[in-house]
Amino acid sequence: MNPGFGVAGTDLYRSLSWLPRPPADFVARCRALEPNPAPGSGLQALAVYALDENDLHRLSALITGARHAGKSLSPLVPFRLGILSNATTDFIVPTLIASAARHGIALECFTSAYRQVAQAALLPDSEINREQLDAVLIAVDYRGYFPASTIGDADAAKANLEVALAQLQTIRSAISATNRTICIVQNLAPPAETLFGSLDEVVPGTPRAFIHELNRGIALSVAGSQDVLFDVAGLAATVGLAEWHSPDQWNLAKLAFSSTYLPLYGDHVARIIAALRGKSRRCLITDLDNTLWGGVIGDDGLEAIQLAQGDATGEAYLGLQRYLLELRQRGVVLAVSSKNNDEIARLPFRKHPEMLLREEHFAIFQANWSDKVSNIQAIADELGLPVDAMVLLDDNPAERGLVRELLPRVAVPELPEDPAFYARVLSAAGYFEAVVFSREDLKRADYYQDNAHRVTLQKQFADIEGYLTSLKMVITFQPFDEMGRARITQLINKSNQFNLTTKRYTEPKVAAAAADPDCFTLQVRLADVFGDNGMISVVICRKSSADAWEIDTWLMSCRVIGRRVEDTVLQEIVDHAKRAGICKLIGRYIPTERNQLVAQHYEKLGFQPLGAAADGTTVWELDVRRAQIKSSPAIVRRSGFEVTEASNA
Repeated sequence: MNPGFGVAGTDLYRSLSWLPRPPADFVARCRALEPNPAPGSGLQALAVYALDENDLHRLSALITGARHAGKSLSPLVPFRLGILSNATTDFIVPTLIASAARHGIALECFTSAYRQVAQAALLPDSEINREQLDAVLIAVDYRGYFPASTIGDADAAKANLEVALAQLQTIRSAISATNRTICIVQNLAPPAETLFGSLDEVVPGTPRAFIHELNRGIALSVAGSQDVLFDVAGLAATVGLAEWHSPDQWNLAKLAFSSTYLPLYGDHVARIIAALRGKSRRCLITDLDNTLWGGVIGDDGLEAIQLAQGDATGEAYLGLQRYLLELRQRGVVLAVSSKNNDEIARLPFRKHPEMLLREEHFAIFQANWSDKVSNIQAIADELGLPVDAMVLLDDNPAERGLVRELLPRVAVPELPEDPAFYARVLSAAGYFEAVVFSREDLKRADYYQDNAHRVTLQKQFADIEGYLTSLKMVITFQPFDEMGRARITQLINKSNQFNLTTKRYTEPKVAAAAADPDCFTLQVRLADVFGDNGMISVVICRKSSADAWEIDTWLMSCRVIGRRVEDTVLQEIVDHAKRAGICKLIGRYIPTERNQLVAQHYEKLGFQPLGAAADGTTVWELDVRRAQIKSSPAIVRRSGFEVTEASNA
């Protein structure tokens, strides 16, 4: 098989080869959207293709025009991004806006003047500081940092490094203090040119040595903060420094990298923004025949499928399996969807000696003759995940096309002929981009696998009470703390279905809520007979009057829907409200495309309606003194609150 230059070479990244090619009538489709009063879905549908710079600019103009005309961009989620750069951003902004739509984001950008990075960050009246931003991208390349030459002088090189890191920290601190928002901090792609060749990394003060140390310092400083790293150095190394840097484009237009890679750069920034909004994918569904092994198990038999060391094709499939195991280890849920007889499909997992993946690595193993679209929807339902959390890996172009057509929110990468490049393409697509990594991420695949077992158990009981009792659930409550902060922020930003207001918070804002004496906070964990579910709910109540709390945020993991956890959470809130002298709880439901699941949440819990707005927002009130909550006797409550405290309000 010939993988073609599009996969084996830099064209994979240059052309975003994991995405389908744009249709021949792309321009006509763009024009057809112009009169649409609510073009959000159509814009996202156009963004999913591998668009070049011209198409990205065209799509960006559509998005910006729709926003200025006051049109709804739903279901795209709004995000306001500031950009600080020592280079020209005129070409970058349209690329970012269009690429963000591919990831479900309606992006609005605000830029600083050319080479005014420090001024824009430090002056209170700069545009960056006047706007209410969700994040600021610090996109400074090596030309914005590089000091006077100190070649061979280790002490001077160290001093220069400390100055550069201090300057960056000053900018980040100013942004955080003014906007209370996070920074997306780029590290540096070193220039392609060297002074000593391989010795550049050894001699103090060379550009390579300085940038290497600076990148290490940036990574360490971001790791200990609320900010996010954008690894431009890794991106440039992947495509090649000589490819990434374009001296003529810098001289002519002050572009920090070759315009050839604008689509790639835009997609990578958009992935980070999407991850900040909880839109990274969480489940990989894989086909079997000619995807995890070579050949067709039903026709070729166990001995004849290609999956062995010493065979080039067999080793290619083992390489993919190894990569999937690593994805699972970092928290990606694995599932199988194969058109096959179940018993035959399981044979390689049970009996093939070279198989790396085993049945226990998959949360759901689905082998039948139903259509793949129905099967993917069934997997999503059983896992309690939306379809836009799914990625389908399938060698069959017809199956890929069908799923893209009928389930457009499922990510379906294009695959090359040669399976040796399957893992590379999947990695390049960046579906599982992460901005935080918590201890619970290591267990996420197990959480969903255990949840599938709970679904199986439920089918064995005639009534819900018997099922809930059999789970032997234990729920633990405690206020926000530093240890749980990353996971709390992660839940707030990725929970869409069971989320009453869908407000989003950065880690600094979560920390501020925890420290605010007028806030009551809850992080909720659940364990049962199958294991630890981890953190499954987050609540923030804010004091709105002397005797009332408003429920600012209430969300829960979809894994625990139907287990009456919400009643027990409300009981905990009410208990603390009473201790704090609170008489009323005010709940607000703000409807979105995704959270219809909780439209009647407050009504079911006994809240009384106070009113409704034209946009569908409803307001509810609960009299704490008279509240009668039907918390499930099947759930044992445990508290992590100090006995002496009334609440953390």
